[in-house]
Amino acid sequence: MCQTKIAQGIIAAMVTPMDENGQINYAELKNQVERQINAGISGVFTLGTNGEGYILSHDEKLKVMETVIKQANHRVPVYVGTGCVSTAETIQLSQQAEELGADALSVITPWFAQASQEDLFKHYQALNDAVHIPILLYNIPARTGNALAPKTVARLADLPHIAGIKDSSGNFDNILQYIELTRNKDFAVISGNDSLILWTLKAGGTGGIAACANVLPEIMVSIYRYYQAGKWEEARKAQDSIRPFRNCFKLGNPNTIVKKATNVMGYPVGMPRAPFNGLTKEAVTTIQNTIDEYYSEYKK
Repeated sequence: MCQTKIAQGIIAAMVTPMDENGQINYAELKNQVERQINAGISGVFTLGTNGEGYILSHDEKLKVMETVIKQANHRVPVYVGTGCVSTAETIQLSQQAEELGADALSVITPWFAQASQEDLFKHYQALNDAVHIPILLYNIPARTGNALAPKTVARLADLPHIAGIKDSSGNFDNILQYIELTRNKDFAVISGNDSLILWTLKAGGTGGIAACANVLPEIMVSIYRYYQAGKWEEARKAQDSIRPFRNCFKLGNPNTIVKKATNVMGYPVGMPRAPFNGLTKEAVTTIQNTIDEYYSEYKK
């Protein structure tokens, strides 16, 4: 297992590259792993929200995770999204990820059907008992309809393989409560909202799992490095600098925006699978202009 500590720093929430027919482009997937490692990323995360884990087949998920794990080759930790609707399927995919050499699991809450807090606790407890590698809980209630309450997270933090939580709720008070209730435990709270990474670090969190790293990996890495070096003003400027791109997210499905922007940056990652792949002409123009502005800044 990679010696880098799990759940700290900036972890790239990688897209899954696809060709024009919606088939996975494994050559470009390898290239994206190299790009992230060269940028100094703390880890790579595959099959998450931006990785379109929700729309890939079971066999495709296995091949994607195997490709990323082999390409990373222990240079940085590999986090694999293995959350499914049922506990049984989540356990099966998680065990397969562990067998393939994943360093950690990122496990989204079940979705569609409503789950009580006790249901969620038992779901993760069963997974904890079935694997032997760190598990990051993943809270994104806007997508799943099921939120992990702070008290439930505090209970789960006592289980041996529950190592932390990625919070993508966008609610900073929720992050604060996770931190407050787990402060005396061996447990990491990491931001899944790129705009909150620096503030999460300041509050006692450990970093961010960043979609923007697909587009601006060096900037995302610099937020953490400046903060660790005690260079607060530089860290704040780096954090603030992603706002123009974050503002593009209102133009459509954020996953689609990220992929389009990554293509504009010169990396052929394709577009998400249908039906989640539409953008207006105005959105495309805005994304292009935004990326052009970043290029202009790099040239200064």
